[in-house]
Amino acid sequence: MFVEVIVDILNSEVDRIFDYEVSTPVVPGTRVLVPFGNRKVEGYVLNIKNETKLEKSKVKSVLSFDDEPVLIPEMLKLIDFLTQNFNLRKMDAIRLFVPAGLRKNKVQTKFETFAVLANENFDVTTLKSTAKNQKNLFDFIKEKNRENIVELNKKFTQNAVKKLVELGVLKLEKQKVIAKSKDYGAKNKDVILTETQKNIANEIVQKPDTYLLFGVTGSGKTEVYMNVIKQILSRNQTAIMLVPEISLTPQVVMHFKAKFGDKIAILHSGLSVRERYDEWFRIYNGDAKVVVGARSAIFAPIKNIGVIVVDEEHDTSYFSESNPRYSTIEVAKFRAKYNNASLVLGSATPDVESFYKAKIGEYQLLEMPERVNKAPMPNFQIVDMLSEIRNGNNSIFSNALVAQLSECLKNKKQAMIYLNRRGYQSSVVCRDCGYVVKCENCDVPLVYHKEDNMLKCHYCDARYHTLLTCPNCASTDLKYGAIGTQKVVEELKKLFPNTKIFRMDNDNTRTKDAHFEILSQFASTPSSILVGTQMIAKGHDFPLVTLVGIVDADMGLHFADFRASERCFSLITQVAGRAGRGEYEGKVVLQTYMPKNNTYRCAVNYDYKNFFKHELNIREVTKFPPFVTILRVLVSGGDEQKVTAKTKEYYDRIKEIKEQNPNSFVYLNAMKCPVKRIQNKFRYQILMRIVQKDYTKIRDLIYNIDRNLKHKDIISFVEVNPQNLS
Repeated sequence: MFVEVIVDILNSEVDRIFDYEVSTPVVPGTRVLVPFGNRKVEGYVLNIKNETKLEKSKVKSVLSFDDEPVLIPEMLKLIDFLTQNFNLRKMDAIRLFVPAGLRKNKVQTKFETFAVLANENFDVTTLKSTAKNQKNLFDFIKEKNRENIVELNKKFTQNAVKKLVELGVLKLEKQKVIAKSKDYGAKNKDVILTETQKNIANEIVQKPDTYLLFGVTGSGKTEVYMNVIKQILSRNQTAIMLVPEISLTPQVVMHFKAKFGDKIAILHSGLSVRERYDEWFRIYNGDAKVVVGARSAIFAPIKNIGVIVVDEEHDTSYFSESNPRYSTIEVAKFRAKYNNASLVLGSATPDVESFYKAKIGEYQLLEMPERVNKAPMPNFQIVDMLSEIRNGNNSIFSNALVAQLSECLKNKKQAMIYLNRRGYQSSVVCRDCGYVVKCENCDVPLVYHKEDNMLKCHYCDARYHTLLTCPNCASTDLKYGAIGTQKVVEELKKLFPNTKIFRMDNDNTRTKDAHFEILSQFASTPSSILVGTQMIAKGHDFPLVTLVGIVDADMGLHFADFRASERCFSLITQVAGRAGRGEYEGKVVLQTYMPKNNTYRCAVNYDYKNFFKHELNIREVTKFPPFVTILRVLVSGGDEQKVTAKTKEYYDRIKEIKEQNPNSFVYLNAMKCPVKRIQNKFRYQILMRIVQKDYTKIRDLIYNIDRNLKHKDIISFVEVNPQNLS
């Protein structure tokens, strides 16, 4: 018998099938140890066959293999899907499914020894009259049937246990030790669903499909998810629940642990190698029925799935932007279809492309337009920061925000201060008239590149000299750059020296459970302020938060990205939704230099549908998704000349495809990346926009070019609809 094996080496040259002979039958998905060159390496069986085209004398034999397959049949199909749709190497795809602790046996399995009753008819009178511990041990184990040997040694002495084992009364069994995930102090609460929630939950369970659950913040989407999962578990099926941020995981786990106990397993990047291995093993064994986690949880080895939930489906973290690159939602669609399960995409601000699919019937649209307790949405107050400056206030806080903070803290309530800070880019804004410097060709904000001291367009690569005066009003008061969370905290401490102020951003949440600790401290501290970036914007539920301050709302609009308005609208709506979730009224103060911007006009009225209509119209006219698909070839390396030469080689080949398919391309251009160099590697990109009907054909041709032009000194890959073009 022969097996087709892929070896665990990340190298395009060896990312292919190798034939090996095996004397004992194995099943696809099994991990094996094989001779490879002059080494012994791990590999994975992808197929079994009776014959090989190679000379049998040249076929080496498998050295050893696991008792059970590591990759379940669904995973083998999904590996093919990933390699075909995202141009991944097979080994890159396989490593998504196999925890690091299992590879090369990095985590040694721990075992506990249990004593089990082997002879319940044993005659106790045959024991010596002085053997009280042995008699008591027999009575104890007869009642319990099984107990950890460490506990028995403590209670009845090691000698007593040893004697009953020798007499055949007890036998010893080893069991793998699997640590249980943290519950974060879970407490179960019985919640009575509204009629809307019940109807939506029942539809999801009864009719497997792809659903877009469009519900305002506070409408009770989480309760719908839990009710659906409860019904799914009652049918002996399993579930996956995805959240976008690790910071949300403790809160979700707390609710789910309270509801489902030890049936929950957690998977996210914040786990140690041992913790991830243990959770993976509980899922693989079937001990865990519900997987909760960030995007990597979609690769959990869970079987018989009844529902997959992707909460905050609009979030960009569901796209992997480093190798291996993939879309979590596309993977979720595959798994849902494979298992005939429902896929629920939930959001208060759906991705424009998702809402478009719901509108044309590709997804089923479910709406929850009201908060579950009928509480009103928080009231917005837009503050024109240009007026503040004219009135002599050059602080980062408007007078209105300071006044509202004072009122909030005086009433022993809590506030959240949000900075819409994303990426590195610095746009140019006139502080007198609010003018934003834009590209003449693309109508997107230009980005200041400090290294070149130039303004650049990230779409057409047009370049402009830096400005000394505003083109609109001739003012010299131009604003470059942005403030950070630490500066905000510093200024707040000056204004409110006796107030506890918490900060939450990427800089202070790198340690284990840091998110949970900060949020727990904030939750238990009345009359306090939480300052943070977008990780505080989603999912959190603090009943005492009555005020949200958005310090620099415009920053989200000043990105050279066609999704800038959408992301800005989404984050403003999401962070506003943190206020007024309890019994107290919520307020939002939004500071801006562009108070009449359409994005804000829609956001303050929570009017997603009008925003969607306006945004969709712009994208249809300018030919951006969902009306086209963007493909990007990114080329990088340490030698800039080699990188430019390789980029030109790619571009020339792609240009040939365009000449053969002129109607398939809306746009094609090659340029430097906005971030020209990262970690001493120069970066160039080729951007193209492809009409939808020809997308798959053109994508496969581009993938084929990429596979043929790979070079050991150059890193290159192809991205589909990249979320970040910098």
